[in-house]
Amino acid sequence: MKYIGLDNKEGIVNRFAQYVSSGKAETFKMFGLDFVFGHREGAYVRDATSGKKLINCHCNGGVFNLGHRNPKIIAALTKSLKELDIGNHHFISEQRAILAEKLAELTPGDLTYTVFGVSGGEAIDLAIKLARGYTGKLKVISAVGGYHGHTGLALAAGDEQYRKPFGPQPPGFVQVPFGDIAALRQVIDNNTAAVIYETIPATSGMPIPPADFFPQVRKLCSEHGALLIIDEVQTGLGRTGKLWGIEYYDVVPDIMVIGKGLSGGIYPMSATCFKKELESFFHENPFIHVSTFGGAEVGCPVALAVLEESSRTEFLEHVRELAKVFAEGFEELKRKHPTILVGLRQLGLMMGIEMVNDQCGPIMTKTCYDHGILSIYANNDRRVSQLLPPLIIDKKLAYEIVERLDGVLKDIKEFLRL
Repeated sequence: MKYIGLDNKEGIVNRFAQYVSSGKAETFKMFGLDFVFGHREGAYVRDATSGKKLINCHCNGGVFNLGHRNPKIIAALTKSLKELDIGNHHFISEQRAILAEKLAELTPGDLTYTVFGVSGGEAIDLAIKLARGYTGKLKVISAVGGYHGHTGLALAAGDEQYRKPFGPQPPGFVQVPFGDIAALRQVIDNNTAAVIYETIPATSGMPIPPADFFPQVRKLCSEHGALLIIDEVQTGLGRTGKLWGIEYYDVVPDIMVIGKGLSGGIYPMSATCFKKELESFFHENPFIHVSTFGGAEVGCPVALAVLEESSRTEFLEHVRELAKVFAEGFEELKRKHPTILVGLRQLGLMMGIEMVNDQCGPIMTKTCYDHGILSIYANNDRRVSQLLPPLIIDKKLAYEIVERLDGVLKDIKEFLRL
């Protein structure tokens, strides 16, 4: 059966507006970005009706780290469908145990246990619940401008703009500037259950923290009996050139959250991984948290295939080699476009294009689209445009992306008269 291009563009957009989101449909039409995902393969996506082709440098925040419809991932799902289904979250699961054992092998330090979810937000909710339940404390400290999801406690730990329309802030949540250890030192105390940070806050424009930031955070948490939660939803699974971004800082968190890329772009999967001693909370309350579709058995082999591919030494070395191509390319772009381009914020292929003002990010989104690149600006720092290509691209395509961005920057300068 055919699934793509069942209707013309107008019909698809109108149906979406009528039954899914009128606001999104209107917004994308207004800016000439009413792209409908059609055929997708590797690093490319095509519009369902016009055939317009884009290099996906957004990757839905890392969902498509391994590209669209990666053959190894599809093979894992196809095989699992012959024997498995969702399973039952209440009972012992062979598939969840195998996947959790692999995560215990690959995650930093002594993160031994895993509870699975469907989304990053759900996994963050659980991390905060666990921190409060285990410590018996209330306060949760997060970063101004951070983003951890749109659900419950994850929403409370994120930026104000995402939670303000829904009423008062739940008690206990405090925010400080990211990378500012002095600000954290002022608010952390013995009533702090957890400090939660993204390793690199993508929605804040991907600021790279100082080398000593996370070691100092770890020290403060240990001194005050607070748990350190690291959000690796976007930085994890090879995006930075190491399997986990936090490895660059030689820090082991108490809880680490994984999402997006764990799905392989094929089957939703997230994970909350934590130290062995924290499992005592669930030992006493084994049914205190459930997720009907979290760790669905049919999806576990998919996540296992993602881990096996993403942890290969050759794969991670390839990411680091691509990172060099972009770093060198942006040095040249900065020389060519000094009036608009400030530089590249980069850790591996976790990249943010920093420009001179907050008009530049939204304009770059549209200009990139016109040049055949899908790239979205950082909503909490609109001077920055996110650059997240699939990790499986080759150097030739990396050079092509840089070349296209040269044209993008030229057009933005002309539009803004910079």
